[in-house]
Amino acid sequence: MNSYIQKNLKFNMTVNILDGAFFGLAIGFSSFVTVLPLFINTMTQSALLIGLIPAIHAAGWQFPQLFFSRHVSRQTRYKPMTLFLTIQERIPFLGLAVIAWFIPVLGIEAALALSFLMITWQSLGAGVTAVAWQSMIAKIIPSERRGAFFGFQSAAANLLASMSAILAGLILENLDTYLNFFLCFILCSLAMVISWIMLALTRERENPPENTNLISGSLWENSSRILKRDKNFRWYLVGRTLTQFAMMGLGFFTVYLVNTFAVSKAEAGLMTSVLLGTQIVANPIMGWLSDRWSNTMVMKIGIACAILSVLLAWLAPNHAWFYLIFFLIGIANVANWTIGIIMSLEFSTNDTDRPTYIGLANTLVAPANILAPFLGGWIAQTSSYPTTFLVSALIGGLTLLVFQLFVQDPRKLRLPAFA
Repeated sequence: MNSYIQKNLKFNMTVNILDGAFFGLAIGFSSFVTVLPLFINTMTQSALLIGLIPAIHAAGWQFPQLFFSRHVSRQTRYKPMTLFLTIQERIPFLGLAVIAWFIPVLGIEAALALSFLMITWQSLGAGVTAVAWQSMIAKIIPSERRGAFFGFQSAAANLLASMSAILAGLILENLDTYLNFFLCFILCSLAMVISWIMLALTRERENPPENTNLISGSLWENSSRILKRDKNFRWYLVGRTLTQFAMMGLGFFTVYLVNTFAVSKAEAGLMTSVLLGTQIVANPIMGWLSDRWSNTMVMKIGIACAILSVLLAWLAPNHAWFYLIFFLIGIANVANWTIGIIMSLEFSTNDTDRPTYIGLANTLVAPANILAPFLGGWIAQTSSYPTTFLVSALIGGLTLLVFQLFVQDPRKLRLPAFA
């Protein structure tokens, strides 16, 4: 391991875990799942517009990454670019606070349009930041410690997000409309500032780009070169694409519970707490396992849990089964998100190639990530929710087969002694 990296490893892991923790605290105040939909719902009853929020978030995060990869690969230090670009995913929350405060002056239509502008800006800001940030993390955190790092960072983010989400609920419940959202967005913005300060403390030494051929080639030439050369990575992309459809049934569990078993919103909230608690505990454990064991094995455990969860939902005779189901979803989510990020960083053998790998791993999977919920909803509407669960399980079986037969842990291919 590089002596500079080793010397600063503990410090860099600490400040970047704190960055993630305060980022999670911020997101809890402005959740794309609860707070933002509720805010938009005060201005429109359109289910289509409200449903656009998670779609914009997913598309904004994944689509831009490949198109920024070539620019990132030219950097000798990733931190300056990361610090500048991440402002674009943070400042829109302050914009939402301003909108919430001035809604009586702006009017509903203008406020609604400006709110979607802020949401789109934030999502695209996250996407353009992602490659530089992941490249920086891959540079300062050695491969054998990334699982632990991402695991603890995600656990800290989930824990603080859970706490701020509870506080946000109390604020929304007890303060007047628009003042309550203003306060939530202001608290989010303050937490974002602390998160940015933690990120700015990162220690990164300047290194020259390693692969001059990559820098001189076009984006499409570099992408084609990697896809033609790296068969293992191609199969990984196939597996990741299928994973999105294997998990499409998970988003309909709460609606199915309420409609089929007449579960109260309070009990649905309790099941959600099981999901969040599982993710908090599972993140560091699965991250540690990926370091000590194998990324692909941990990924397969997550896929197996996703399959089991939808099969149990398909068979469930009563709502009590869903406590176990939400536990399994928590493990599946950690594998899909945390281990997915880790694996995307491992395929490249050098810093200059890595941004393109990261971009390909996200941008090429983005269409499936966006289409999967629509397919699941269409199946549920034309047939039933259990049919959606069954189709998810079948695709999950195919996904597991792809990872078992064709995807190998890139660290084991690169480092025979690791096996």
